[in-house]
Amino acid sequence: MSRIGKRPIPLPPKVAVSIVGQEVTVKGPKGELKRVLPNTVEILQEESNLIVNRANESRPAKQQHGLFRTLVANMVEGVSTGFQRKLEIQGVGYRANLNGSNIVLTVGYSHTVDIIPPVGVSLGVEDATGKKVPQGTFIVVEGIDKEIVGNLAAKIRAVRPPEVYKGKGIRYLGEFVRRKAGKTGKK
Repeated sequence: MSRIGKRPIPLPPKVAVSIVGQEVTVKGPKGELKRVLPNTVEILQEESNLIVNRANESRPAKQQHGLFRTLVANMVEGVSTGFQRKLEIQGVGYRANLNGSNIVLTVGYSHTVDIIPPVGVSLGVEDATGKKVPQGTFIVVEGIDKEIVGNLAAKIRAVRPPEVYKGKGIRYLGEFVRRKAGKTGKK
């Protein structure tokens, strides 16, 4: 039995779950998320817990058991507290500007790069102290769907990944970038 799959998912007080066939709808203070589960897993609600079980002992059912338990748990956490990813911009002249709900990145190219968030995701810019500002070096990606928040953060990081010689670029907050030694030159 999957160690992750057999754990129950506790429901916070303000979260409501409706299960119709294989479709799970989770509503909470932050919003609503839906997901259709495959026939290899089944979901049950017992009091204030959700339990994800395998429909049978086939190999696909065993493979998907823990995955879909985690996806449903992320839905519950997203509608109750939400998800957040922070990115840090390092480099002389590199910055992010807030333009409405979009972010404009100036990261060493001859042009600026516009980041337009998908529906349900908000972008913000912070300074080093964590205060919201219109222009800064920290980007905050917030939303209720963990997958969309993570994908948008990865796309922002891919605009200018950190390089290994000087460390310039966009990185996740707290990410360690291994540095290389440059050329030493002739003597």
